[in-house]
This record gives sequence, C-alpha cells and structure tokens, in this order.
Amino acid sequence: MISRIWTVGLLAGLALAGLSACATKPPASDPAALAAYEQTNDPLEPLNRKLYAVNDTLDTYFLKPIAQGYAAVVPHVVRNHIGDVLANLHTPVIFMNDILEAKSRRAGDSLVRFVVNSTVGLGGIFDVASGLGYPAHEADFGITLAIWGVKPGPFLYLPVLGPSDPRDAAGYGVGVVSDPFFWIGQGAVVTALDDSKTAVGIVNLRAELLKPIDEVKRMALDPYATFRSLYRQHREAAIQAVRDDHRSTPPDWYPRRPATGQ
Repeated sequence: MISRIWTVGLLAGLALAGLSACATKPPASDPAALAAYEQTNDPLEPLNRKLYAVNDTLDTYFLKPIAQGYAAVVPHVVRNHIGDVLANLHTPVIFMNDILEAKSRRAGDSLVRFVVNSTVGLGGIFDVASGLGYPAHEADFGITLAIWGVKPGPFLYLPVLGPSDPRDAAGYGVGVVSDPFFWIGQGAVVTALDDSKTAVGIVNLRAELLKPIDEVKRMALDPYATFRSLYRQHREAAIQAVRDDHRSTPPDWYPRRPATGQ
C-alpha cells in the first residue's frame, strides 16, 4: 500500500518537473509546424521520450522476461481466470464511476456482475455474468472526469505506469484510494495481499500483451509515437462508449405498461 501511495505522489512531482523540459513551440510564422505541434499535444516530449526509454529498458530486462516465464508456466485458460478474478475485485470501483457518470444502467450491470460472479462465479473465477447478458465495460475516474468535461491536457509518459495525461493521472490517483483494498484491514498480511494482487495483475496483463507490444516495436518507425497514438485512441473509444450508452434504467426485458391515450 505504501508503494501505491508513493506512486500517486510521484505523479504530481513529475508533472511539475516536466515543466522544465518542454519542447519549443513553433512560431506563428510556421503554421504547418504549429498545427502539428498542437495536434500532437506533447509539449513535454523531450522528458517523455527519456521516461519511455527508461520504461522500455525496465520492461526489456525485467518485466518482459518475468511475463514470458509466467506465460510459459501458467496455461492461457488459467491466466484468463486470474484476469477474471482481478476484474471482479475491481468491479466496486467501476460501479462507483458508473454512478458518478450518471449511467444508472451501467451501474446496474456492474452490480449484477459483482454479485453473480462473486457467488455463482466462485469469487470471479468464472465470468458467469457475461453469459447472462451483463458483459464487462470500462470505467475509471479518468473517464469520469472526461464525462464531466475536464480536458485531458498534454501527453505524459510516466515511470512504470506508461502513457497517460494529467486527467488520467489524477484519475489513477483517485482509483487507488477508492479501491476497497486501500481501506480494508491493517497489518502486514493485508498489505502483502494488496501488493500481491497488484503484482499479479501487472504480470498477467503483460503476458497477454507480449505479442502486441513486440509487434509495435518491430514494425513501428517510432514506437514512442505509436504507443502515444494507440493510448489516445483507446481512451477516446472508452470515453465515447460511455457517452453513447443511452440505455434506459429498466432493462429492455422489463415489462412496461402500454401507453394510453387521453
């Protein structure tokens, strides 16, 4: 838990430190370069690229080998079940953000998913809820801030955490402190369980991304720019999915009285 608090504090420190490593904004006399600069929205690019290089080194010599060994030992079906358990533990945070986003139907889906998968799904080992018509969806405080109208701000590349922006960095911090594991219990045992959950989640996710990440690094002329673009595309798609979800609160199968003319 202490390490997670330290990570949240690090986000603010990096945001301030990055101000001294800004890319030079092109002059108005060069409209093409200025337009490209504003579209990229990466004024901290010199610092971001250095942090990307640090992350890439850590990943290449530490995290990736661990993920490769993990994938070699743990069958894919078991990794899927581990992912389902971790996703189920995270569902209360998703439910909270569904409420904050004023998406009551999505909140209902999250509540059903947590109850069904925690019981019939044996603590989330099996994703029974998806088969019943309650699929998983993405929600976090960064998305919530976007729904509230907060702009993303410039691109950031954070140590360990990777691609982000000020809005999502703030959302990550809120996500950490809103996780039930942050508040439940005290002592070494609870801390060890929380840290183990985080570590397993990171390794499990990295194992699933072994091929996609290798493909980007092999094919892209500029992997940094490619990861920046992919991150933004993914976040915009997740935000748009929330905006486009206009389902009514009662499920479609809920009986309704036919309208009567007056």
